[in-house]
Parts: sequence; structure tokens; C-alpha cells
Amino acid sequence: MKKALVLAGGIAQVALIKELKSRGYKTLLADMNPNCVAASVCDEFYSVSAMDIDGITSLVKEQNIDMVLTACADQILVAEVEVCEKLGLKTYLDLATTKIVSDKHYMKEVFVKNDIPTSKYIVTDHFDKDKLTGLRYPLVVKPVDAYSSRGVRRCNNVEEVKEFLPQAIEISRTNNAVVEEFIEGEELTVEAFVCKGKAAVLCIGCKNKLKNGRFVLSGSIYPADISKELTEEIKQTTQKIADAFKLFNSPININMITDGNHAYVLEFCARTGGFVKYEITKIMSGFDPIKAIVDMHEGIDPVVNEVKAENKYLMTCYLYCSEGVLDHYEGFEEMKEQGIISRYYLVRNKGHQFKGISSNGDRAAGFFVQDDDYDKLLWKYETALKNLKVLDKDGNSLVRYDLI
Repeated sequence: MKKALVLAGGIAQVALIKELKSRGYKTLLADMNPNCVAASVCDEFYSVSAMDIDGITSLVKEQNIDMVLTACADQILVAEVEVCEKLGLKTYLDLATTKIVSDKHYMKEVFVKNDIPTSKYIVTDHFDKDKLTGLRYPLVVKPVDAYSSRGVRRCNNVEEVKEFLPQAIEISRTNNAVVEEFIEGEELTVEAFVCKGKAAVLCIGCKNKLKNGRFVLSGSIYPADISKELTEEIKQTTQKIADAFKLFNSPININMITDGNHAYVLEFCARTGGFVKYEITKIMSGFDPIKAIVDMHEGIDPVVNEVKAENKYLMTCYLYCSEGVLDHYEGFEEMKEQGIISRYYLVRNKGHQFKGISSNGDRAAGFFVQDDDYDKLLWKYETALKNLKVLDKDGNSLVRYDLI
């Protein structure tokens, strides 16, 4: 039996393991957390960090593994590609490209050289007021190599840059951060797939953020309410990215911001978007990125056919909690049975300690509502929020509804 080693045990990896099993693979999982959600669906679990190159390499050799892969994770993708190149296993990127697309410093340089619209920026490893000269406030600081919005802060003046920049630098594995001009407008999330060098845009959504002063995602609505002209511009920019980074077969997730007339690239990654973006993409396009990822690791070129959504509209919502200890969830299965929500994802286990909200990774749960009628979509969303609960042992609600 063929063996596949999946790196990291999140919800996206659950889908990856199921796809591998459907193809006859024995699935092994590497993650430091034995209680990760994918541990219950794999055939064998190994307590090895998904970032431990030496540990993963040894595991692959010891178990005679045929395939190493992950999904929806930037830095873990770097580990995957490094191991695959070292051992001669198939993967869809080379290591040099993977490192560039996982580091916002090099990424920005490529954007500028290839006329890909982006904001003015600097990269630095320390605070220096003089380096900020020429940048227009407000500014955004972010680690060059983190994800899930960790360390991303808006700064309205030099004092705030001085306060937040060291935090972003500390989070970065290379101790570097980007400081860039903030563009006012709606933030867009774009999912695409490159097949034999041609980029196909699968869906474009508009992001909503929590009302906590951070860049933490509260949900998105699909499709984004943008003009045909802007949609075409985004398609052209997506192809420019594929060309500039020499992507032949690859998923693409782009974060953009639009002023209504033009869209500017904040960052992108050569993977499907995080958490359950693979599911959103499949719902809104009919294209299955998880299947395509396995295809590429088997040496099969993915193909994007007609893009067709299940429903005209899709709204996602992610729930975050105040400090406390999770005891149980309520209402999720009932709301699904009643047709109010179409999918839900419970991220934490009983006993989890919520310690605050600083990144997308702090979410407690997520759900989708779908419909062909926009007003009915909103009604489903509001009904779900009234009935979905995350509770502590005393029955107290932990969800920060005030931030949504």
C-alpha cells in the first residue's frame, strides 16, 4: 500500500487525509499536538513538528513514505518542499520559489519589479524613524513570514509604529517586518489556480474584520460586490503574479484591497487560503483544490473547467471568545438540520483555555450560510448568530458577539 505523510493536523488536513484514503493511501500524520483534529482520521500519528525538517526526513526514510504534503499552510509548505527536494519526492514548487512566496520581503520586491500593484513599503529589523520618511500614514506593520494575521497592526502615527513594530519583528522567524502604507478600501480575498501556467480565478470575496482594532477575520461574503472592470483587472493581476513567480501548477491565494476603481495586492501565497478556504472555493466554483493538490503530488496536471457556484451567495462567519474555558458547543447541528447553516466547524476541544483574540488562529468555530436570495442570506446569518453558542461549565456564553 502506498504511504502519504501529511504535515500538520488542522481541518484542511482532515480533508486532505480523506482524499488520500479515497485513493488507497495509508495516511500518516506529523504534528506536535496529539489532540489535533486530524489525529482521529489518520491511520498513524507521529508526534513530530511539521516544521522539523530532520525529524520529518527521518520519518519518511524509516516508514518508506511515497508522498509528503500539506495544505493551506505557508511555513509548513516550506518544510514540505525542502523534504521533498532532499528525498526526490514530487511536489508542486521548488524550494527557492517557496521561500520567496513565504517571505513578504522578497515577495514585495518581485511585485515592484513586475509592476504588480501594491502599497509603498520598507522592510526593517528595528525601529528607525528616518526609515519611515516618505511613507504616508496610516501604516501597517507585519512580520515578513507569519500568517493568520499574527503581529499585523495599523499605526496612525510614529509612536504607534515604535510600539507595534518590535512585536512584529519578534514574531518573525527572521526578525524582520514590513512597514507599508495602508490603503483605505474594502479588503478582498481571491482564490485562483494555475494550470500549466494559466491562472484561473475561482472566487473573489469581500473580507470583514473584527471590531477590535486588529486585522482579525470575522468572515467574508461571496461574491464580492465589485464591477466587471475590476474583476477583469484582478484576473490580469493574478496572471501577472503567476508569471512573475514562474508558477506552472499551483494554487494561489491573494489578499487585495480596493478603492473601488483599482485593486492593490497586500500579499499572496502559493497555496489555498487557510482554515476552510478550500471548502469555500469548492462551493463557489465547483473546483476542488484538495483534490488538485493530491493530483499535483501524483504528477497529474490539474484542470479548471467551468466555474459554477452551488448558490449565488455565500457568507462565512468565525466566532471568537472572551477569556475562559470551553465546556461545550450548542446549536450548531440543530441550525444545520433546519437548513439555516450549510456547514460548521468546531475548532476547539472541551477544556480549551481562551486567552484573548490577536489572530485568526484564535477562532473557536466557524459556519457558512448559503442562498440565492441576498435578504434570505442575511436572515439565515442573523438567525444563526442568535442560536449558536460556545459555553463554559456554568453555561456562560463566551462568544464576543460585540466584535462581529
